[in-house]
Amino acid sequence: MTLDTGRIHQLLDDGVRDKVYPGAVWAVGDPNGTTASGAVGLLDPAEPDQPMRLDTVFDIASLTKILAVWSTTGILVESGKLQLDAPLGTFWPEVVGHPLGDATAHHLLTHTAGLPLRANLRNLYGTDPQDIRDGVLHEALHRPPGEAVEYTDRAALVLGYLAEYLSGQPLDQLATTQVWQPLGMTETTFGPLTPENVARSAPTELDDGTGRHLKGTAHDFSARLLGGTCGIAGVFSTAADLSAFARHMLNPTEAAFGPTWTKDSLRLHTGTLTPPRGLFWHPAPGTTPTDDTWVHYGFTGTALWISPTHHRWATLLTNKLYYTRDHASLTDIRNGFRSRAFGRP
Repeated sequence: MTLDTGRIHQLLDDGVRDKVYPGAVWAVGDPNGTTASGAVGLLDPAEPDQPMRLDTVFDIASLTKILAVWSTTGILVESGKLQLDAPLGTFWPEVVGHPLGDATAHHLLTHTAGLPLRANLRNLYGTDPQDIRDGVLHEALHRPPGEAVEYTDRAALVLGYLAEYLSGQPLDQLATTQVWQPLGMTETTFGPLTPENVARSAPTELDDGTGRHLKGTAHDFSARLLGGTCGIAGVFSTAADLSAFARHMLNPTEAAFGPTWTKDSLRLHTGTLTPPRGLFWHPAPGTTPTDDTWVHYGFTGTALWISPTHHRWATLLTNKLYYTRDHASLTDIRNGFRSRAFGRP
């Protein structure tokens, strides 16, 4: 496939001009590494002398679900510590006798567990981390498991708790020692960031409490409420580290999360239910099954695409949330970037 970097830069420059985001960093590669990358725009519109750089640190939001939860779940599955189709109540004491005990890890990974769709943890359970954990794990289901595909952040939160239980380690420690360090992802971490990394991090949305844009602190209220670490969000990373993660997904025998986990995750698991899902991944919009291109998005304006058939990956990191929570304009740019990155017309 021929990669037209000029078309990519024009597309992303137009996004800066139209104030879809202050700036963006992108990279495209294959199993051997990064083949092309670039940066456009500004780190922060309030500081016009600071351009967006390739080593900018981004709040990757829901890509936390991939880098921290999906990957560690794969390790647990590959090691035999987790059976995806086993009801949670058959091996996890915290959910025995509660509705969640009838669901499986497979239900959680495909967003078919029937979890409540409500998201405001503080309003529901207060601020104590144990009260939040108990509330999330013990609340009644929204509907029976396996009945419908309904995206909810709670799936990743529950899987994060499950990974902690099965491994005996906090999620941040588990992801760091079992995934990020083995893959050489030296700049990936749960926040808040250290002062030196805050300086090169991309600011996100305006914090009503301080009147300033969040910078180095997770935008997600659940992550902040839980001290920065949870399965929903809270991870910060760079294009280089996401590139390392993606490259290893296309080299599964090298990946810390096992040789078959990626292959099994990047296939449909929801049957006739819609929208179709893999295991935490979903088919990229605008593609067909034969394209074999999968994607996961982050609310701050991040995205990661994988195509095993075409042996290509791509990542696009923006701080779109700096301007607005509306995603319509970014959707067009994401789709345009994906088509260019994978050599489509």
